[in-house]
Amino acid sequence: MQAIASSGRRGRRIFYGWIMVVVGFAAILIGAGTRAAPGALLLPIEYDTGWSTTQVTIAGSVGLLLLGLGGPVSGLLIDRFGIRRLAIGALMLTAIGMGLSALVHEVWQLVLLFGVVSGFGSGLVASSLGPIIANRWFVRRRGLVVGLFGAAASAGQLLFIPILTGVGTEQGWRAAVILVAVLAAAIAIPAGLFLRESPAAVGAEPLGQPVGAPPIAQRADPGILRRAARRPEFWLLAGTFFVCGATSNGVVGQHFIAHAVDHGFTPGAAAGALALMGVFNFFGTIVSGYLTDRYDPRKLLLVYYTFRGISLLLLPALHNSSDILVFSVIFGLDYIATVPPTVALTADVFGRQNVGVLYGWIYAAHMLGAAILAQVAAVIRDQAGNYTLAYLTAGWMAVAAGVVILGLRRIRRDGAAVAAPA
Repeated sequence: MQAIASSGRRGRRIFYGWIMVVVGFAAILIGAGTRAAPGALLLPIEYDTGWSTTQVTIAGSVGLLLLGLGGPVSGLLIDRFGIRRLAIGALMLTAIGMGLSALVHEVWQLVLLFGVVSGFGSGLVASSLGPIIANRWFVRRRGLVVGLFGAAASAGQLLFIPILTGVGTEQGWRAAVILVAVLAAAIAIPAGLFLRESPAAVGAEPLGQPVGAPPIAQRADPGILRRAARRPEFWLLAGTFFVCGATSNGVVGQHFIAHAVDHGFTPGAAAGALALMGVFNFFGTIVSGYLTDRYDPRKLLLVYYTFRGISLLLLPALHNSSDILVFSVIFGLDYIATVPPTVALTADVFGRQNVGVLYGWIYAAHMLGAAILAQVAAVIRDQAGNYTLAYLTAGWMAVAAGVVILGLRRIRRDGAAVAAPA
């Protein structure tokens, strides 16, 4: 292992940080992918149980909320127990929750296992793990690495949808959740074998660390959350990320298939459109990471949110296959492209050592927005018979978020904190 530890020292060809990225990418992909189950299996669960859209969506919304609440807890647990133990525990908790969901026969059981247990487990691994790895192991390529992890989180949710839709349609939704449980448990094995706490654990330094620079702190500053909560920058980041979750995971991730079926598409065709969205989201988020290393993250967020808003405003008017495919490509490119600029702003404003704790709470705001708008959209559909009002509301929210984020105080491009709490 020492032979492949770092490219930061002469004679070594593989920087171990990239191994961390590969394993972390797989863990986040599977962990976040479990949240595709509510959207993919909404209709099969309704047909099998007779429960309403609102009832089934409660489990999905609770799962999204717990996915978000796992973020701040994840940062604290990583500080206490380390990256490897956290990842293994989170993946096994996700597997247990998803696996036992196959046995439920009451709505409350679905909410408890499908929502609370598996949602919290996936939140522990899908939120702070990526940013912490990126900020501990990388100085150079940090934005790109954050983009990769962001792509894993969102692509996992989107790419799992056609798989789960197919299994749920052919073999039933219970078989689909068992499949997800097996995958979550399986990925815990490489997580236990290869994840390390820091470059020092393998005799390396962060990629691009300047010679003579002090090592990156492994623990957050004491009291950082209390001090950050007094800063408008924190609430701007949390508020705009709330909108990000509402307009992506909330109305699209949870309800796109049902919306498309309402417009005459088959569940398979709708799931295929989401899969295409996932492919373009994967590349869009990576490119966003590349751009975040080079341009003002605030201006990138303005562009991303504005394009997302326009896409959502047009969605209710789209009725044919070609239009839906175009929407999938455009929306997919910035589905979660907001992650790299948001993480970069969090690190630059409050300090890289504090990303795990603060981004955990910002991510919680993201999933709170997703949970709220997912449930609101379900109620709108049950009452109005369609999702039009939900998508129009989401579209204007996204446009507003793009404008508001420009109010964040400007940061220096050398990464020094200008608005750091005193």
